Amino acid sequence: MQSMTGYGRGRACQDGREMVIELKSVNHRYLDLSFRLPKNLGFVEDTLRTALQKSQVNRGHVDVFVTYTNTREDARTLEVDEALLGSFRQAVQKAGGLLSIFRDATVGEALSLSGALSVSQADEDAEAVKALAADAVAQAIAALVDMRTLEGDNLRADLRSHLSVVAQLREQIAQRAPTVPQEYRKRLETRLKEWQVDGVEPQRIAQEVAIMADRCAIDEEISRLGSHIAQFEEILASESQPGKKLDFLLQEMNREVNTIGSKASDAQIAKAVVDAKCTLEKLREQVQNVA
Repeated sequence: MQSMTGYGRGRACQDGREMVIELKSVNHRYLDLSFRLPKNLGFVEDTLRTALQKSQVNRGHVDVFVTYTNTREDARTLEVDEALLGSFRQAVQKAGGLLSIFRDATVGEALSLSGALSVSQADEDAEAVKALAADAVAQAIAALVDMRTLEGDNLRADLRSHLSVVAQLREQIAQRAPTVPQEYRKRLETRLKEWQVDGVEPQRIAQEVAIMADRCAIDEEISRLGSHIAQFEEILASESQPGKKLDFLLQEMNREVNTIGSKASDAQIAKAVVDAKCTLEKLREQVQNVA
């Protein structure tokens, strides 16, 4: 199981070229990729996207940072604007009389004229850079998956801890549920005595208690909640990418707990329901980070 939070870095060098790729991932419902790379390396994005889509990184927002250095002799081109320098020379010649008292301009001063000399990036060897990118991103993905897996192990332990609390609360509710009709009968008989109501047939009291017991019956909800808890544990133990299934199961567990709370007319069960809902919310927050 993986967390959706992690970081990975990869570095590749070849023939004077160096590329560093960093991956940072956070929670997201799907795999969402964002690329930040030099403008002249736009052609590398498809290589990186394909590598990530085919990797074990199946969910999360992933920021991809690319740093590239090319120290090869052919990495840059130097261009001289001959037309501009020719115009400069003609202008100096025309102003010869005025400039006669000054020394002649040096080559360095002429080339320092704005725009006379320009340095530009040479076109990159696309195939060589793509191969470099593939190597670097493979390292970054491996590091990212390792970190997400480690975080996933910690998440699994935390989820199991909260799930155990829900299971204990469910057991408390299951043990308490059969006693609710009995206590209702005792309260009913006590009130009849307090109100000095005589001549009430036991059959009538039993009928009233039966109606109340049927209205407050939560056996099915308790059973389904137990099934969901078992499925949750099974998925945690067996699946590598359980995030979506766990999220769905939590919705079902919340539904059962809410129904128990609305049907069971008992203070102890109501307290257990509140505690269960609080714990399920903690589970939900953690599951949002599971890939």
